[in-house]
Amino acid sequence: MIRAAALGAALVVLAVSGCGSGDTGRSTLTVFAAASLKNAFTGLEQDFENANPSVDVQFSFAGSSDLAAQLEAGAPADVFAAADQPTMDKAVRSGRITAAPVTFATNVLTLITAPGNPLGITGINDLADAALVVCAPQVPCGRATEQFAEAAGTTLRPVSQESSVADVLTKVTSGQADAGFVYVTDASGAGKDVSTVAVPEASAAVNTYPIAVVADSEQAAIARKFTELVSGPTGRAALAAAGFGAP
Repeated sequence: MIRAAALGAALVVLAVSGCGSGDTGRSTLTVFAAASLKNAFTGLEQDFENANPSVDVQFSFAGSSDLAAQLEAGAPADVFAAADQPTMDKAVRSGRITAAPVTFATNVLTLITAPGNPLGITGINDLADAALVVCAPQVPCGRATEQFAEAAGTTLRPVSQESSVADVLTKVTSGQADAGFVYVTDASGAGKDVSTVAVPEASAAVNTYPIAVVADSEQAAIARKFTELVSGPTGRAALAAAGFGAP
Protein backbone atom coordinates (compact mmCIF):
# COMPACT_ATOMS: atom_id res chain seq x y z
CA MET A 1 0.00 0.00 0.00
CA ILE A 2 2.82 2.41 0.91
CA ARG A 3 4.63 1.79 -2.38
CA ALA A 4 1.37 2.26 -4.32
CA ALA A 5 0.66 5.56 -2.58
CA ALA A 6 4.18 6.75 -3.22
CA LEU A 7 3.95 5.81 -6.90
CA GLY A 8 0.67 7.71 -7.17
CA ALA A 9 2.34 10.78 -5.70
CA ALA A 10 5.20 10.33 -8.14
CA LEU A 11 2.79 10.44 -11.08
CA VAL A 12 1.25 13.65 -9.74
CA VAL A 13 4.68 15.26 -9.48
CA LEU A 14 5.48 14.11 -13.03
CA ALA A 15 2.30 15.74 -14.33
CA VAL A 16 3.03 19.01 -12.53
CA SER A 17 6.62 19.07 -13.74
CA GLY A 18 5.59 18.45 -17.31
CA CYS A 19 3.07 21.28 -17.27
CA GLY A 20 5.55 23.69 -15.71
CA SER A 21 8.22 23.35 -18.37
CA GLY A 22 5.91 23.00 -21.37
CA ASP A 23 3.70 26.01 -20.66
CA THR A 24 6.41 28.53 -19.76
CA GLY A 25 9.26 27.56 -22.07
CA ARG A 26 11.48 27.32 -19.00
CA SER A 27 13.05 24.16 -17.66
CA THR A 28 11.58 22.93 -14.38
CA LEU A 29 13.83 22.11 -11.45
CA THR A 30 11.94 19.80 -9.09
CA VAL A 31 13.12 20.01 -5.49
CA PHE A 32 11.94 17.49 -2.90
CA ALA A 33 12.41 19.11 0.52
CA ALA A 34 11.48 18.41 4.13
CA ALA A 35 8.36 20.25 5.28
CA SER A 36 10.37 22.21 7.85
CA LEU A 37 12.34 23.86 5.03
CA LYS A 38 9.34 25.48 3.37
CA ASN A 39 9.81 29.04 4.63
CA ALA A 40 13.57 29.13 4.05
CA PHE A 41 13.50 27.46 0.62
CA THR A 42 10.63 29.49 -0.80
CA GLY A 43 12.60 32.55 0.23
CA LEU A 44 15.55 31.30 -1.82
CA GLU A 45 13.41 30.52 -4.87
CA GLN A 46 13.47 34.08 -6.22
CA ASP A 47 17.22 34.38 -5.70
CA PHE A 48 17.82 31.23 -7.70
CA GLU A 49 15.41 32.11 -10.51
CA ASN A 50 16.85 35.62 -10.79
CA ALA A 51 20.30 34.12 -11.26
CA ASN A 52 18.94 31.42 -13.60
CA PRO A 53 16.06 33.04 -15.55
CA SER A 54 15.51 30.00 -17.76
CA VAL A 55 14.68 27.82 -14.73
CA ASP A 56 11.37 27.45 -12.89
CA VAL A 57 11.85 25.95 -9.41
CA GLN A 58 9.02 23.67 -8.30
CA PHE A 59 9.04 22.48 -4.68
CA SER A 60 7.46 19.39 -3.20
CA PHE A 61 7.39 19.85 0.59
CA ALA A 62 6.42 16.89 2.77
CA GLY A 63 7.73 14.63 5.49
CA SER A 64 11.24 13.49 4.57
CA SER A 65 10.31 9.81 4.85
CA ASP A 66 7.38 10.27 2.46
CA LEU A 67 9.66 12.00 -0.03
CA ALA A 68 12.27 9.25 0.24
CA ALA A 69 9.54 6.66 -0.43
CA GLN A 70 8.43 8.62 -3.50
CA LEU A 71 12.00 8.67 -4.79
CA GLU A 72 12.32 4.94 -4.24
CA ALA A 73 9.09 4.44 -6.20
CA GLY A 74 10.53 6.37 -9.13
CA ALA A 75 9.20 9.90 -8.64
CA PRO A 76 11.03 12.37 -10.91
CA ALA A 77 13.07 14.92 -8.98
CA ASP A 78 16.31 16.83 -9.34
CA VAL A 79 17.23 17.67 -5.73
CA PHE A 80 16.47 16.05 -2.39
CA ALA A 81 16.86 17.89 0.93
CA ALA A 82 16.08 15.75 3.98
CA ALA A 83 15.58 16.63 7.64
CA ASP A 84 18.06 14.04 8.87
CA GLN A 85 20.88 11.82 7.67
CA PRO A 86 19.11 8.44 8.16
CA THR A 87 16.42 9.49 5.66
CA MET A 88 19.02 10.60 3.13
CA ASP A 89 20.76 7.25 3.67
CA LYS A 90 17.55 5.51 2.56
CA ALA A 91 17.60 7.48 -0.68
CA VAL A 92 21.23 6.51 -1.17
CA ARG A 93 20.46 2.83 -0.62
CA SER A 94 17.62 3.01 -3.16
CA GLY A 95 20.12 4.19 -5.77
CA ARG A 96 18.39 7.55 -6.41
CA ILE A 97 21.23 9.45 -4.68
CA THR A 98 24.78 8.57 -5.69
CA ALA A 99 26.70 11.82 -5.06
CA ALA A 100 27.89 12.58 -1.54
CA PRO A 101 25.18 14.60 0.27
CA VAL A 102 26.20 17.95 1.78
CA THR A 103 25.06 18.90 5.28
CA PHE A 104 23.73 22.46 5.16
CA ALA A 105 21.82 23.12 8.41
CA THR A 106 20.84 21.84 11.84
CA ASN A 107 17.58 22.01 13.78
CA VAL A 108 16.22 21.12 17.21
CA LEU A 109 12.77 20.55 18.62
CA THR A 110 10.73 22.71 20.95
CA LEU A 111 7.34 22.39 22.63
CA ILE A 112 4.45 24.51 21.40
CA THR A 113 1.04 25.18 22.89
CA ALA A 114 -1.99 27.27 22.03
CA PRO A 115 -1.36 31.03 22.32
CA GLY A 116 -0.96 32.07 25.94
CA ASN A 117 -0.23 28.49 27.06
CA PRO A 118 -3.68 28.04 28.70
CA LEU A 119 -2.68 24.84 30.51
CA GLY A 120 0.40 26.46 32.03
CA ILE A 121 2.76 23.83 30.61
CA THR A 122 6.36 24.45 31.68
CA GLY A 123 8.09 21.37 30.27
CA ILE A 124 7.76 17.71 29.34
CA ASN A 125 6.79 16.72 32.89
CA ASP A 126 3.55 18.72 32.56
CA LEU A 127 2.19 16.80 29.58
CA ALA A 128 0.39 13.95 31.36
CA ASP A 129 -3.03 15.61 31.12
CA ALA A 130 -2.46 17.42 27.81
CA ALA A 131 -3.57 16.29 24.37
CA LEU A 132 -0.08 15.96 22.90
CA VAL A 133 0.75 15.39 19.23
CA VAL A 134 4.16 14.36 17.90
CA CYS A 135 5.70 13.19 14.66
CA ALA A 136 5.59 9.46 13.93
CA PRO A 137 8.83 7.64 14.84
CA GLN A 138 9.67 6.80 11.23
CA VAL A 139 10.06 10.48 10.28
CA PRO A 140 12.99 12.71 11.36
CA CYS A 141 11.09 14.88 13.84
CA GLY A 142 9.64 11.71 15.40
CA ARG A 143 13.04 10.08 15.76
CA ALA A 144 14.34 13.25 17.41
CA THR A 145 11.36 13.30 19.80
CA GLU A 146 12.05 9.72 20.86
CA GLN A 147 15.75 10.45 21.35
CA PHE A 148 15.32 13.41 23.63
CA ALA A 149 12.47 11.76 25.58
CA GLU A 150 14.77 8.82 26.21
CA ALA A 151 17.57 11.16 27.27
CA ALA A 152 15.15 12.86 29.69
CA GLY A 153 13.98 9.51 31.09
CA THR A 154 10.39 10.31 30.09
CA THR A 155 7.74 8.28 28.26
CA LEU A 156 5.50 10.46 26.10
CA ARG A 157 1.88 9.47 25.51
CA PRO A 158 0.68 11.39 22.46
CA VAL A 159 -2.90 11.30 21.26
CA SER A 160 -1.68 11.13 17.66
CA GLN A 161 1.48 10.71 15.61
CA GLU A 162 1.75 12.75 12.43
CA SER A 163 3.60 12.19 9.15
CA SER A 164 5.33 15.59 9.19
CA VAL A 165 6.19 18.42 11.52
CA ALA A 166 3.81 20.65 9.54
CA ASP A 167 0.93 18.36 10.50
CA VAL A 168 1.84 18.62 14.20
CA LEU A 169 1.87 22.40 13.91
CA THR A 170 -1.55 22.38 12.24
CA LYS A 171 -3.06 20.19 14.97
CA VAL A 172 -1.98 22.70 17.63
CA THR A 173 -2.85 25.90 15.76
CA SER A 174 -6.28 24.53 14.84
CA GLY A 175 -7.10 23.66 18.45
CA GLN A 176 -7.15 19.90 17.87
CA ALA A 177 -4.30 19.43 20.36
CA ASP A 178 -3.04 21.18 23.47
CA ALA A 179 0.66 20.81 22.71
CA GLY A 180 3.10 19.38 20.20
CA PHE A 181 6.77 18.98 19.47
CA VAL A 182 7.96 20.83 16.37
CA TYR A 183 11.25 22.27 15.19
CA VAL A 184 12.22 25.67 16.56
CA THR A 185 12.04 26.94 12.98
CA ASP A 186 8.38 25.95 12.67
CA ALA A 187 7.56 27.55 16.02
CA SER A 188 9.27 30.74 14.88
CA GLY A 189 7.39 30.73 11.57
CA ALA A 190 4.05 30.28 13.35
CA GLY A 191 4.57 33.54 15.22
CA LYS A 192 1.66 34.53 17.49
CA ASP A 193 -0.35 31.46 16.54
CA VAL A 194 1.52 29.44 19.18
CA SER A 195 3.35 29.85 22.46
CA THR A 196 6.73 28.17 22.88
CA VAL A 197 8.00 26.28 25.92
CA ALA A 198 11.76 25.76 26.05
CA VAL A 199 12.77 22.09 26.23
CA PRO A 200 16.44 21.83 27.31
CA GLU A 201 16.34 18.06 26.78
CA ALA A 202 15.94 18.64 23.03
CA SER A 203 19.64 19.44 22.77
CA ALA A 204 20.22 15.68 23.05
CA ALA A 205 18.73 15.22 19.57
CA VAL A 206 20.04 17.69 17.01
CA ASN A 207 18.94 16.99 13.43
CA THR A 208 21.40 17.59 10.59
CA TYR A 209 19.96 18.41 7.17
CA PRO A 210 21.67 16.97 4.04
CA ILE A 211 21.04 17.92 0.42
CA ALA A 212 22.02 16.13 -2.80
CA VAL A 213 21.38 16.01 -6.52
CA VAL A 214 19.17 13.08 -7.57
CA ALA A 215 21.23 10.61 -9.59
CA ASP A 216 19.00 10.49 -12.68
CA SER A 217 18.27 14.22 -12.84
CA GLU A 218 18.12 15.38 -16.47
CA GLN A 219 19.60 18.73 -15.47
CA ALA A 220 22.26 17.83 -12.97
CA ALA A 221 24.31 20.98 -13.59
CA ILE A 222 21.41 23.26 -12.64
CA ALA A 223 20.55 21.00 -9.70
CA ARG A 224 24.11 21.35 -8.42
CA LYS A 225 23.77 25.13 -8.66
CA PHE A 226 20.73 24.95 -6.41
CA THR A 227 22.53 22.81 -3.82
CA GLU A 228 25.44 25.26 -3.91
CA LEU A 229 23.06 28.17 -3.30
CA VAL A 230 21.55 26.39 -0.31
CA SER A 231 24.90 25.46 1.23
CA GLY A 232 26.59 28.76 0.33
CA PRO A 233 26.50 32.19 2.01
CA THR A 234 23.08 33.19 0.61
CA GLY A 235 21.49 29.95 1.71
CA ARG A 236 23.15 30.03 5.11
CA ALA A 237 21.83 33.55 5.71
CA ALA A 238 18.27 32.58 4.73
CA LEU A 239 18.40 29.46 6.89
CA ALA A 240 19.77 31.37 9.87
CA ALA A 241 16.99 33.95 9.50
CA ALA A 242 14.47 31.08 9.64
CA GLY A 243 16.01 29.79 12.87
CA PHE A 244 18.21 26.97 11.56
CA GLY A 245 21.62 26.35 13.07
CA ALA A 246 24.86 26.07 11.14
CA PRO A 247 25.94 22.56 10.09
